[in-house]
Amino acid sequence: MTAPSVVVRPARPDEAAELAWLAALTFPLACPPGTSTATMARHIAEHLTPERFRAWSRDPGCALLVADGSESEEPAGYVLLLRGEPDGDAERDVLRSTVGPGPYVELSKIYVHPARQGDGTANALMSAAVRTADELAPDRPFWLGTNGDNGRAQAFYRKHGFTVVGSRTYDVGGVQHDDVVMLHTPGAQAARS
Repeated sequence: MTAPSVVVRPARPDEAAELAWLAALTFPLACPPGTSTATMARHIAEHLTPERFRAWSRDPGCALLVADGSESEEPAGYVLLLRGEPDGDAERDVLRSTVGPGPYVELSKIYVHPARQGDGTANALMSAAVRTADELAPDRPFWLGTNGDNGRAQAFYRKHGFTVVGSRTYDVGGVQHDDVVMLHTPGAQAARS
């Protein structure tokens, strides 16, 4: 079977509902085992709404990218990059001590439709994210936070040049979770190849 072609492009404001739907479908896949449905639903209702996706698609300090693929009308995946200072003290402290003052680019979200996992969509999104992060803050490292128990996600990020540099606490619907903070530096992926 041939992998479907993937085109990664900037999201449009009129795609906000489709991206919010995809976020609601995929966010639970990244949550730690045992996270209640109610907790995940609260987080989705507060942070992954069509209004948020519409705002991100228009904000010059963000890059919201969508993966198109095959004949489907639905997006195959999306990635959100945010330029600026981290919201949390733990993230800000680890980044400042590791790479100095900002601005930083956060790989805030990267999700792929379950039917498209393993077909190259995630790799296409991550490659676009690496290029776009350099456009948002040229020659600056960028970072992400992911659940400390999500070994699959951490392996994917390591494959793309990220390393663990610290930890943070992340709130999902009022429940605190332990995350790792991972940092990507320009040229890290090329050096690993």
